[in-house]
Amino acid sequence: MECEPAILRASRCWPGQGLLPLQWAAMNSTFAFDVCIRGAGIVGKTLALTLAREKLRVALVAAPPAVATQAGQEPARERDVRAYALNHASHQLLQSLRCWPAAAVTPVQGMRIWGDGAGMVAFAAEALADAAGTAPQAHAPLNWIVDVPALEDVLDSAVHFQPSIEWVDAPVPAALTAICEGRQSATRTALGVEYETLAYAQHAVATRVRARVPHQGVARQWFQGDDILALLPLGGTDGHEYAVVWSTTPEHARQLLLVEEDEFVTQLQAIVQHGHAGEADEGNASEAGADELGFTLTASRHRWPLRLSRAQHWTGAMPAAWAGAYTAGVAQNWVLLGDAAHTVHPLSGSGLNLGLGDVRELAQQIAQRPLWRSAGDRRLLRNYERARKSALVPFVLATDGLQQLFAHHEGAVHALRNWGMNQFDRSAGLKSWLVRQASGL
Repeated sequence: MECEPAILRASRCWPGQGLLPLQWAAMNSTFAFDVCIRGAGIVGKTLALTLAREKLRVALVAAPPAVATQAGQEPARERDVRAYALNHASHQLLQSLRCWPAAAVTPVQGMRIWGDGAGMVAFAAEALADAAGTAPQAHAPLNWIVDVPALEDVLDSAVHFQPSIEWVDAPVPAALTAICEGRQSATRTALGVEYETLAYAQHAVATRVRARVPHQGVARQWFQGDDILALLPLGGTDGHEYAVVWSTTPEHARQLLLVEEDEFVTQLQAIVQHGHAGEADEGNASEAGADELGFTLTASRHRWPLRLSRAQHWTGAMPAAWAGAYTAGVAQNWVLLGDAAHTVHPLSGSGLNLGLGDVRELAQQIAQRPLWRSAGDRRLLRNYERARKSALVPFVLATDGLQQLFAHHEGAVHALRNWGMNQFDRSAGLKSWLVRQASGL
């Protein structure tokens, strides 16, 4: 026997807000999954775990990660030389998912940046103590350098044991399709989304080196003419290994891949010498001289072009032309995250932090939605897009501005930027503010 809503209201038996609207109920009964994630990199897997925690049914489009053989040996794979600098917001997100690879992260206790003259800026971990909510003596790290393969392994394991996530080998119908395929996203291209790109006259070269003396958790960066060299500490505070990210001209980058190992180290050492000579002038006895570092190349070298990119639109409706793969008559939308939505110059180490920031914002919008709204509701997706585009602006201004500033070789510009670095280094307030902004707290 069916009862009319009017009768139930008159008898004060109408459940009001506790009743799920028919449209919402129909949508959730139509799809086997609430969200389909295309791309199973770090951003895609983190999003899957975050949404699964909110009791959503998630499909992850990619081949499952390789599993151990019967003999207990993992399949051989080429060593990944990438490393990321993760800020406090990313640290909190991964810890909340129990995916923080504690044994494979190195806390950064200090950072030193040298210009192409006498300019230098130094950051210390204690500047972030208040922002991290810890006592000053605790010296919360500026950030953490994480080994990419270790982080991917932890995420793979977590996804494997999460029953709300299912690996699929092709896209499936869902109220929301999250596109996390990286800067070469095929889905974004197929959707016709304009991807605005500014190509820098630089390529990045990544590898690993080992130093004779421990790095003591100090990250280092040099701006030298056309080169931007970053050494990111690995292996714990007492470690000797660095991840190298060397941005240089395309021609020089190609040469760096072809030269012998000794020549590569010699060229790297020539840039490092500038910074350590400056420290020696200041009487910093705790720092080893460049010759004492004794760099040894420990990994293969990889190269890629650098670009500043941003998609014009980060969300939209699934096109009608794709109706064959989706259920007609039910709203389905898509959203971009990570490098599929934006890329920045690696000089600030912000790339993965921005992608994980996308995950946090989208998950928060979905978690706070009224029950009658689907995970793919256009209103919450537009809220996500506005919030993340706004958050991207200061990073674009900072990274692009620094890259452009050091791309000029005129004498007046050279002197001004090095003078500016020294003035900034003397401003404790500005340095503390910048560190807090970079922390994502």
